[in-house]
Amino acid sequence: MRIEWLNQGTMVSGSSSAAGVSRRGFMKAGGAVGGGLVLGFFMPGAGRFANAQQPPAKVYEPNAFLHIAPDNSVTVQVNRLEFGQGVQTSLPMLIAEELDADWSKVHGALAPAGDQYKDPAFGIQITGGSGSIAHSYTQYREIGAKARAMLIAAAAEQWKVAPEQIKTVKGTLIGPAGRKATYGAMADAAMKQPVPASVKLKDPKDFQIIGKPVKRLDAKLKSTGKQQFGMDFKAPDSKVAVVARPPVFGAKVAKFDASKAKAIKGVIDVLEVKTDRGGSGVVVVADGYWPAKMGREALVIDWDTSGVEKVSSDKQLAEYKALAAKAGTPVRKADTSRLAGAATKISAVYEFPYLAHAPMEPLNCVVDLRADGCTVWAGSQFQTVDQGAIAATAGLKPEQVVLNTMMAGGGFGRRAVPTSDYLVEAVNVAKVWKAAGHKEPIKMIWSREDDIKGGYYRPSHVHRADIGVDAKGEIVAWDHVIVGQSIVTGTPFEPMMVKDGVDSTMVEGMGEPYEIPLNLSAHTVKANVPVLWWRSVGSTHTAFVMETLIDEAAHAAKMDPVAYRKKLMGEKGKRHIAALELAVAKSGYGKKALPKGQAWGVAVHESFNTVIAYVVVASVKDGTPKLHKVTAGVHCNTAVNPLTIEAQIQGAALMGLGMTLPGAAITLKDGVVEQQNFGDYVVARMTDMPAIDVHIVPSNDPPTGMGEPGLPPLAPAFANALFKLTGKRLRKLPFDLTAA
Repeated sequence: MRIEWLNQGTMVSGSSSAAGVSRRGFMKAGGAVGGGLVLGFFMPGAGRFANAQQPPAKVYEPNAFLHIAPDNSVTVQVNRLEFGQGVQTSLPMLIAEELDADWSKVHGALAPAGDQYKDPAFGIQITGGSGSIAHSYTQYREIGAKARAMLIAAAAEQWKVAPEQIKTVKGTLIGPAGRKATYGAMADAAMKQPVPASVKLKDPKDFQIIGKPVKRLDAKLKSTGKQQFGMDFKAPDSKVAVVARPPVFGAKVAKFDASKAKAIKGVIDVLEVKTDRGGSGVVVVADGYWPAKMGREALVIDWDTSGVEKVSSDKQLAEYKALAAKAGTPVRKADTSRLAGAATKISAVYEFPYLAHAPMEPLNCVVDLRADGCTVWAGSQFQTVDQGAIAATAGLKPEQVVLNTMMAGGGFGRRAVPTSDYLVEAVNVAKVWKAAGHKEPIKMIWSREDDIKGGYYRPSHVHRADIGVDAKGEIVAWDHVIVGQSIVTGTPFEPMMVKDGVDSTMVEGMGEPYEIPLNLSAHTVKANVPVLWWRSVGSTHTAFVMETLIDEAAHAAKMDPVAYRKKLMGEKGKRHIAALELAVAKSGYGKKALPKGQAWGVAVHESFNTVIAYVVVASVKDGTPKLHKVTAGVHCNTAVNPLTIEAQIQGAALMGLGMTLPGAAITLKDGVVEQQNFGDYVVARMTDMPAIDVHIVPSNDPPTGMGEPGLPPLAPAFANALFKLTGKRLRKLPFDLTAA
């Protein structure tokens, strides 16, 4: 695999904070942090969630974002969850760049839940929306720049010279007459300096770290097996808990017999406990995971499933298709009168199943509940929300809850649940455990089966499209209906993201960036299946529909699919064209002859303000599709760490490929999820991985999101290649060539 990055052109970059930070913006380092400079501040939110989520005019107490120790080491507090995306390296890069730190001495640490660590745009502490770098780019750079200014001011005061006479190079202050001091030696004095009200940030042409391929700070620990994840953590004297949850979401325990479970060596207690969605279950607490698991298997439980809806996938699909045949709530209006007289008509119904997140590390947490507080260790993507939910469940104030952020082995959205389902359940376990007279902390562990059957899936959807193409190849009418569940209704995001009864995430990406007469409506349905965002959210299905239909229209117009896309893109498609042209040029599309039995496929899509274009090469052998090569054109503006971008594209593309594989679906029968492990819920494996080349469009503009955009265009590009090989248009995921 190969990565290319380009940095050209210059742009003067200056920035200043909206307000200065007082001396209260410091925290003197004593026994807590061991001496040195500590600097932290909060930047008010400016994003679409900020006004609704952020308490007005609140004065945020300081906490350390940056600690410079006497030995010249620099520790950066990362206000996100690190779960494979590389943020524990990329965010420290931003501070280190403006600080002029010695990168070999920089370390990253995951910050606990705290007001000062809230996302500057969202107004809550969150890892999601591909916002880590995009939202903290200026914030973290300013922290580094202000710390550097304070170090210079301290040195100028000690050396009795003007600050302008002092330079900084790799963690060293250099003054007139050969004066030198390390940051570590000057850190305590720097603490006494006022925090600058504003700083000028570096011009991109002067970057020494940003834009360079930097190896990950956590690579050694992970590659040697020494990295501690949430699953590895165990509080002193803690006991392991596993829960038998109802087979139908929201069902309750009618009665249970725990005698056989309690007879298993190591089992300490068996208790009834509240579970998600108003249900109840039975928790087995033991000395370790294995006796707890065996104890759960020995339980005899009668479940009360009355009063809860029992969803069946086949029935739901039929209902969705019937709804899709009718117009829904208007989202975007356009004239469809020219459909009837179009030279070519395209009519299509698309089907998308529920999808589980299936991170490599299943859900887990440790809860130490006390009368005066609660300490939790968890790989949370949603620290602010989770801290509040834990407090409410425990009957505490949020400030009485310490939520420690643990390294996580994946998440894809499953660790950012508005209901905080697994953490609330764990606190409920701790409550009944304490009420039964026990004192030890509880370590809650979900098995793989628990994880896949546990809910909060990417919703299932049906799309219906009717398109008219005239004799000149122009799209003259496009009528489109989407049916599915809302992922934000009933959550704190509903006021910002539901408009006229339609969840904006359900329809995001539709029509963009093409200049087409799209008439779009949606039906929002309710079902007793917990749903949630899944990596790239609505674009998981809208990109597939848009990019396969545009490809089909190009075929009807007898035009090259790349040229056709560019023709339909207006002014707002400039970044799309740049990414697409880069992928085309680097792949050899249209110039290089492919081996017999192979074909090109193309797709381009924007999500989270980043455009990804894929040119792929695929084949079909014995009825089985095979993806051989992927060439990516990436437009994410400034590429903070090209190596991280390469990894994000690789992981997202493989996950996008996973959506196409037979068996990549969650189905239900009479309310019960039919899949339970990787034997019957298929995910992409290394043997499925194609060769991937990543190429980045040069830009000095502020970076855009990178965690999710690599997923959406992969499946449609693959499907478009398969059409050239089979003549069949694929209308559903996962792929089924026999039904196309």
